Amino acid sequence: GKDIVQFANAVKISSPSIDKKVCTGTHAKGSAHGTPTGYDADVSSDGKTAQCSGFNAEQQGETFSKFAEVLKLKEGKNWPTGWQRKSGSTKEVVAPNSNAKAVAKDLVDLNRDEKTIVA
Repeated sequence: GKDIVQFANAVKISSPSIDKKVCTGTHAKGSAHGTPTGYDADVSSDGKTAQCSGFNAEQQGETFSKFAEVLKLKEGKNWPTGWQRKSGSTKEVVAPNSNAKAVAKDLVDLNRDEKTIVA
């Protein structure tokens, strides 16, 4: 978890525009209850997720660096696997290694110049 946090902070510093392209999408939403629009380490309420790119619609305000900070990846929470709200106060694993896979997909989807910047 600590390495991904350092990487996310480096991306934020080197390219804020790339920071807004990683972990802001919908491709890893799974079957989340409600319409996730923000991050929460404990997935304590509807509208929150602990899954990179697990939103109902694109959320550019929920950046890669914010994902790493809010989900407490540094403390070993929510990495490499993400959580989503199932119903009521129940949460469930999205899929094994779902956060790691979602970050990787978002990085692969960057254009060539953006990949050079994050490398």
